[in-house]
Amino acid sequence: MKVILAFSGGLDTCFCVQYLIEKGYEVITLTLDSGGFSDEDIDYIKNRSEELGAKKHYFKDIKKELFDEIGSKIIKANGLYQGVYPLMCSDRYLFPMYLNEIASKENTNIIAHGCTNTGNDQFRIEITASCFYPGLKIIAPVKELGITRDEEIRYLKKKGFSIPDKVKKYTINKNIFGVTLSGSEVDENKEIPEDAWIISKLKKNNEEYVEIGFDKGIPVTLNGKKLEGYKLLEKLNKIAGAHGYGRNVYVEDEILGIKGRQAFEAPGMILLIEAHKALEKLTLTREQLWIKSSLEYKWAELAYLGKLYDPVMENIESFINSTQEVVTGKVKMKLENKTAFLCGVHSENGLIDESIATYAQKAKWTGSEVNSFQKFYSLQQKIFKTINQNESKKTLGKKL
Repeated sequence: MKVILAFSGGLDTCFCVQYLIEKGYEVITLTLDSGGFSDEDIDYIKNRSEELGAKKHYFKDIKKELFDEIGSKIIKANGLYQGVYPLMCSDRYLFPMYLNEIASKENTNIIAHGCTNTGNDQFRIEITASCFYPGLKIIAPVKELGITRDEEIRYLKKKGFSIPDKVKKYTINKNIFGVTLSGSEVDENKEIPEDAWIISKLKKNNEEYVEIGFDKGIPVTLNGKKLEGYKLLEKLNKIAGAHGYGRNVYVEDEILGIKGRQAFEAPGMILLIEAHKALEKLTLTREQLWIKSSLEYKWAELAYLGKLYDPVMENIESFINSTQEVVTGKVKMKLENKTAFLCGVHSENGLIDESIATYAQKAKWTGSEVNSFQKFYSLQQKIFKTINQNESKKTLGKKL
């Protein structure tokens, strides 16, 4: 029986190759490059697959698809899970499509992955697969066995396979959104050493300006040059990362109800979201921003929780997309010493009209007109205070 294994070359998927072979499967590995793989990494993964005994190895570059299908949605939704995490492992949602593609090519309906039984990726992969490809059978050896990393290492060593030192310390996931780190100091609640950071090492001490152009909520230019979305994001990762920007460590609520400590580096994505927010503040009305902010939080939560393709997401995205029709313009940011400072926002759709009013300076209305507006604006508040006058005085006295 053939099985198509999503293979990264990391400890978990290396264990899966050997374990599945031991169970009688003919293992075919599939590596999906969602970003972060060098040519050297790609060669290593291919060779590692062959070394472990896989019968065939497939490789597919999905960086463009990842940005167009998911990254653009994250930016338009300002998608930060619990207000912090930019949904960096969302590339897992694309895995079932490509696993199914290779499974069909190899005349099998069995796929496999190396997710654990405590992590979140199992849900993103398996729920998506069950919705779009219900005929697939999914095997998850690490999840099903409940095996630890140390046990995997001992298993592979017993089989005669070497384990790179870097694999022993951290679990590292890389894609165009950035890098996530777990294990070692992250899990031990200790400060992460500077040399552990990968794309946000502080290399530049001087300030640097970047100008990002958006078209209907999607970043399309960087410093005046038109770029495909994923290429623009990759460049921003390098530029902003060199200033130490976009790294964080936080405690997140996992799908299974436990809490986990997460370290991540997302210089480009965090910068794009901040720039996008600034442009929205100029081009959207107060009411649009209010409604959108509540939907953004829910969208990010569902995307994190394995439900990117739940029907309600289409409803939320319909509203978000409708707001983005006017979110076109340029945003200038200054990068310096692990920070990004907003320097300017320009849009033909901006809602600042100096011919009508300039904040705290001039307006086309009179003071008496404002007084009339204020009279009705606070009417219910004044009625309430009048009816409850004695109690209100007591409360006010306490505050004073």
